[in-house]
Amino acid sequence: MDASRIIAKLENRIPTILGMEQFSRFGILVPLIEKQGELHVLFEVRALDLRRQPGEICFPGGRVEKTDADEKETAIRETSEELGITPESIQQVQALDYIVSQFGTIIYPYVGFIDESLELRPNPSEVAEVFTVPLSFFQRTEPDIHNIHFRVEPEHNFPYDAIIGGENYNWQTREMEEHFYYYEDRVIWGLTAKVIYHLVHVLNDK
Repeated sequence: MDASRIIAKLENRIPTILGMEQFSRFGILVPLIEKQGELHVLFEVRALDLRRQPGEICFPGGRVEKTDADEKETAIRETSEELGITPESIQQVQALDYIVSQFGTIIYPYVGFIDESLELRPNPSEVAEVFTVPLSFFQRTEPDIHNIHFRVEPEHNFPYDAIIGGENYNWQTREMEEHFYYYEDRVIWGLTAKVIYHLVHVLNDK
């Protein structure tokens, strides 16, 4: 292959994340709703009989489907299905920074507004309950931060003899910050807390 063919292959290519096709994509929504003259963040408690993370606090959202135009549509669709409202009742949907996780997923968070007069009908197969927290609570409260340390464990037949250092190779390890907010009897942590923390910093950025 000559230089001209290489250039032709690359010049109009739009870069993406290496291995993107192996990642699962999710769209989630941070619903904001006005209550008694103050903006609140709406959270879900996952149904207790769900296979993954039962009973945990989260935002509405889910995996991007082939029928979704994009991640924003996913977030709106999932929110409407989980809260029992129409997609049209979710207004002014805006994007936050997306998250590439260590577990093969890319999460695309959005913020949207829901009218306080709407009657929510949470889907009981997915949502045990919903509750709200004043946005101002997160703006004035710093989360507790704890670290998770990841350990490298090569498989049993890893070819140590093919790399310099062998079994004594100096692997690069890393850690991940987990954020925790405590509101009344609720513990909001993990990805949900990380998204809230990011939102607050975006809102506070001058």
